[in-house]
Amino acid sequence: MPLLSHPNPNELALSIRASALVFEDPQSRELLARIDLVAPTDMTVLVIGETGTGKELVARHIHELSVRKHRPFFAVNCGALSENLIESELFGHEKGAFTGASSTKQGWFEAASGGTLFLDEIGDLSMPMQVKLLRVLQQKEVVRVGSHRPIPIDVRLIAATNVKLEEAILAGRFREDLYYRLNVAPLRLLPLRQRPGDILPLAEHFLAFYSKRLGNPETRISPAAAEALLRHSWPGNIRELENVIHHALLVARNQTIAPSDLNLSPLPTPGAASRGDDFEALTEILERLLESNLPDIHARIEAAVVKAAHRLAGGNQLQTARLLGLSRHVIRAKLIRYGVLKSAAKTPENWTDASGVRAFEGIPLPGFPHGMPARPDARQCGLGDASEEWWGY
Repeated sequence: MPLLSHPNPNELALSIRASALVFEDPQSRELLARIDLVAPTDMTVLVIGETGTGKELVARHIHELSVRKHRPFFAVNCGALSENLIESELFGHEKGAFTGASSTKQGWFEAASGGTLFLDEIGDLSMPMQVKLLRVLQQKEVVRVGSHRPIPIDVRLIAATNVKLEEAILAGRFREDLYYRLNVAPLRLLPLRQRPGDILPLAEHFLAFYSKRLGNPETRISPAAAEALLRHSWPGNIRELENVIHHALLVARNQTIAPSDLNLSPLPTPGAASRGDDFEALTEILERLLESNLPDIHARIEAAVVKAAHRLAGGNQLQTARLLGLSRHVIRAKLIRYGVLKSAAKTPENWTDASGVRAFEGIPLPGFPHGMPARPDARQCGLGDASEEWWGY
């Protein structure tokens, strides 16, 4: 993404990415429905997604659906601004405020007043700049560098990040109060590999666009090439897909794109590439938590892991157990201990898993090295009559 983009509204429809909202995957349709709800409001929006997933595209789409659509839209890449210039770029400066400030200059917040300001890579801002940005959002005014006079602003802010801000907060790299100020209406853009229903519609869209631009006759994607597109993991997401189709058009023969025409990246998916970094970040977070001397730290960490796995498994206890490499009865006990489930007595008749198999069958327990029988005799367990307390373990 360029440092700054200020499109003419009349030219916006000609922009390949700005007109690429041709998503058809069910998850993308849900996202578009959410955008339709958020766009007409003046809520601050936080767009979260990997590089190349179309965060600026979504920001422009929100602007075009808002009451501010006839007002300016500015997109600023925070990660491309040097630390010694970013305050001046965002908030402006007065003449003589610093060496080289030969004239007064508006910042992007002033320039976007009445319209929309899109701040990409918000997670790259330094802590001092985060404090200043928070004040601007709270007071709805800016103070230029070299001035003491506040200037009122009326800006709809859309921020974006490819950084997990929650982890950055725990690591001390992002302010929690700024996060809550930005995270009013979060929109999560899934990577292209997780919304396969979008791959071919986007490919056809880029194919039509670049065919027209290059003056090529109508070109089609062969079934084998389409299959290759669907199999690819798309570490570069939509941006990579656009470049792949553009390249394929240049080398394709007989107006047909074959698998050999696709310059597919051999790079691993971002998730695989960053796995080591994720564990390093996790280790850093755990060290900070341990240094804080919180009471019951082990139980708190275990509770967080169990709850996260339970959410990821959609509340399914068997899937939660498989994710963590534990048995279901151990997971159930932990879910009860940490307040996710309520303790309830179970009888042999109703203690079954999702497939109808009794939860304790085949689980080695004292006295039953080969697993419990389907209908255990309570006397075998030394309990006398069958006990609901025993079955409720």
